[in-house]
Amino acid sequence: MKIHKLIFIFSSLTSSIAVSQLEYDTIPKISLTTVSQENQGNSYITFPLDIGNIEPLWFEGNIIPNFNIRTSKNSKMLGVITPQIILRMYQEDSYPVKTPSYIPQITVYYSLKSEQNVNSFNLFGRFAHHSNGQEGEFYNADGTINTETGNFSTNFIEAGFIKTGYNKKLNAVKFLSTSFEVHPKHLTYSEMLGIYGLYKLNTILSIFKIPEKPFAKKKANISLKLKTSWTFGNVNNWNSFSNKRLNVSFTFFYHPNFFEDIGFFAQIYHGMDYYNIYFNHQITVVRFGLMTEKLRF
Repeated sequence: MKIHKLIFIFSSLTSSIAVSQLEYDTIPKISLTTVSQENQGNSYITFPLDIGNIEPLWFEGNIIPNFNIRTSKNSKMLGVITPQIILRMYQEDSYPVKTPSYIPQITVYYSLKSEQNVNSFNLFGRFAHHSNGQEGEFYNADGTINTETGNFSTNFIEAGFIKTGYNKKLNAVKFLSTSFEVHPKHLTYSEMLGIYGLYKLNTILSIFKIPEKPFAKKKANISLKLKTSWTFGNVNNWNSFSNKRLNVSFTFFYHPNFFEDIGFFAQIYHGMDYYNIYFNHQITVVRFGLMTEKLRF
């Protein structure tokens, strides 16, 4: 009789531990590498289906490989070198690719928690260069900006934090990033001063819906990203609260099961053009295309 009781107690404890372990295993662990990948952004290519006031394009491509530097996977600090390039092919004679954006950068991430935890708080700092590889005069003879061969060059420092979390009810992982970006005057091409924003407050909210399966080697099948940027300082003598200072984008991403690292995305963007010397253009565009999404939970 006593043996039966012991077996029953042991079985109950084993079952309880197994259930607890299963619940623990179903909670995703967000590594510092995953945090950096989400914050660095994604490579993508758009279809020639843009809707809005942007110039007709065959495609826009964002090439953003990331090279990680750290001593171990458990390290609380991570360095990332990123030779980012954005280019556009225009629907014009000879299909020109005009003045690509070169944005090489180095970013350092630091986790305030030593363990990989879904509820993490991380700091990051970045130094980046943004130019178009041209050396012509900034202005045309008629006073307009020379978007063909005009020189565009700036350097900036960005610092902020990233908070991660998990919604068990929705089975979704979320990232909230806030940062402040500064373009020092002496590191920005002089002709751009007064018409280009030197101070920006950036915010990114990302949500990844995870499939209802074990998390090991699984990817989000749906993700949403809202990104805003508010420009401070003297820009074209705009009012301090002018809506022209606001850049906002909303991106919907769907990863079908038959694709490994890419999926489909749709995006709405409104604000100043981010394509180097075209920054003085205010654009509103809806676009579609293919995007990489390498985050695994």
